[in-house]
Amino acid sequence: MASRFFAWAKSPQARDYFFSTHFFGPLANWGLPLAALADLSKDEEVISGTMTAALCSYSIVFSRFAWRVTPRNYLLLACHATNATAQAVQGGRFLNYNYFGGKEKRQKEAGGLEPPSTPRVASA
Repeated sequence: MASRFFAWAKSPQARDYFFSTHFFGPLANWGLPLAALADLSKDEEVISGTMTAALCSYSIVFSRFAWRVTPRNYLLLACHATNATAQAVQGGRFLNYNYFGGKEKRQKEAGGLEPPSTPRVASA
């Protein structure tokens, strides 16, 4: 298997591939999913729901493009599939924190004040 790869790596087809946009475009694009994977360990408070939705949508659309283009660009497909998955996880974290009680749970665990359920009226 390795000898077959090295034989191909020395061929003109390999040079054409490695010096084309089918290789360097996806290689440069891997910055997005790598950043998204690094952000999975950051605090939910800093997640932008709008940006997460935009990046997830972008990656889904271009995953389809990478699959439909001839010849198929598997490196680009892997890049966008990874980014779409990471952004979907970020979106879930965002929704949990902001809309499904994650923020209140964190405040309670930290010993912070719970938000009042009804406004308090000062007595006269």
